[in-house]
Amino acid sequence: MARDVRGRAPARSRPAIQKVALAVAAVLLLIGVLGFVPGLTTHYGDLAFAGHRSEAKLFGLFQVSVLHNLVHLVFGLAGLVLARTIPGARLFLAGGGAIYLAIWLYGFGVDRESAANFVPFNDADNWLHLFLGFGMLVTGLLLSNEVGTGGRLDTPIDRP
Repeated sequence: MARDVRGRAPARSRPAIQKVALAVAAVLLLIGVLGFVPGLTTHYGDLAFAGHRSEAKLFGLFQVSVLHNLVHLVFGLAGLVLARTIPGARLFLAGGGAIYLAIWLYGFGVDRESAANFVPFNDADNWLHLFLGFGMLVTGLLLSNEVGTGGRLDTPIDRP
């Protein structure tokens, strides 16, 4: 393997699916951390561990709790670990997308004022979970494994 001027081996280019998985994982980690930052999270003093009575809102829009933030952190960490391999990246995106769609369905159907809304969810969270889940699922199922595809989606025509 050729070495650069500093004696290091050149970085391998990652397939697009791994790059996307890493990016999604990083965003989820960031969202989880930002949920604990006063100022970015309004009504920070009302941040509860869990439950619909947590009045804290990330960016004044997304209802959060300690549990909600931890869920995003765990998903982000799992994504960083799984994105190290192509099958792991695909599992994180497709499986995580399916889980976020299930969370969207739960948030859509749960009575917002009941104890069942334990994470908690509001309308903004539900829309975010819908788009995040759909985007992750589709990307995980369709994005090419090849390096240098420019992020294009595979179609049956592209395959030999």
